[in-house]
Amino acid sequence: MPDLGKYAFDVLASYGASLLLLGGLLALTLGRGAKVRQDMHKMEQRSKSRG
Repeated sequence: MPDLGKYAFDVLASYGASLLLLGGLLALTLGRGAKVRQDMHKMEQRSKSRG
């Protein structure tokens, strides 16, 4: 690990915040994808039952 000197806390906090935000975006994206897949499956089932 490089010596960050007096900026070590700021740099590491920035990395931590970035990872936290990226993890949140990933969770939101995966959750939204699951919901859309579920909705599409429901629509497909309704369409098959009518036709």
